[in-house]
Amino acid sequence: MAEQLKGITVALAGPRKAEEMAKLVENMGGTALHRPAQGTTFLDDDALRDGLIAWTNQPPDLAVLTTGMGLDALFEMATKLELEGRFLEVLSASPIAARGYKTVNALKKRGLEPVVRDDDGSSAGLIRGLQDWDLQGKRVMLQLHGETAPQLVGWLEQAGATVGCVQPYRYTEPEPGALALLLTEITEGQVDAVAFTSAPQFRFLAQHAREQGRLEALIQALEDKVLAVSVGRLTSEALKEEGVKRIVMPEHERMGSMFVALGRYIAAHR
Repeated sequence: MAEQLKGITVALAGPRKAEEMAKLVENMGGTALHRPAQGTTFLDDDALRDGLIAWTNQPPDLAVLTTGMGLDALFEMATKLELEGRFLEVLSASPIAARGYKTVNALKKRGLEPVVRDDDGSSAGLIRGLQDWDLQGKRVMLQLHGETAPQLVGWLEQAGATVGCVQPYRYTEPEPGALALLLTEITEGQVDAVAFTSAPQFRFLAQHAREQGRLEALIQALEDKVLAVSVGRLTSEALKEEGVKRIVMPEHERMGSMFVALGRYIAAHR
């Protein structure tokens, strides 16, 4: 494994754990470039407080949870507001749909179990799980993470549900100039691969490319000369939505596994 990325330059689009990722790439013989395509993630206390009060005052017919981290943040706020017991009671009383194993673990920790699960860690997988549910006239509370989920919200509303959203975390945009540099490096083939660790990273980049009239050039470059590496299914979904077909993704959603998968892909196609 030591030299699997020998001669390979990887742009790292994730701001979190960038040092760690760079070390992994360098240990495998590659060169890592820090190219954060999203800013920081911050906890939105006001949104959290308002959402939690709405949730406990008017218990929904269905709770849809999308991240373990977001659920933990909700419980932390509930403790601050002295609503923890009430929130747990409300969650226990309504059926729960959960996306991702981390969400399921966060529920298990509190003695809760989802009745609906995704089949692949994605929003589309969660929609498949809810396909047979009668949601007409039902109230749904949806816990998001750092971005909106138009596909999921749209589907729930089409199924006749009223959707309330709580978004504990928000992502800020990356530094000006960071996206322009990354876009140039990809379209001109100055890097061999670009690693995305969350869906917003690619969405910010695609949006920037669209504004510059270079989205097609970006997608084309990712098909021909630069490998798109994704940490997991949700991130891959964002790439696929814009038309990226060639995506290197590990079987298990881990940063280390992502670079091992890249090394294997390169070895197989050298």
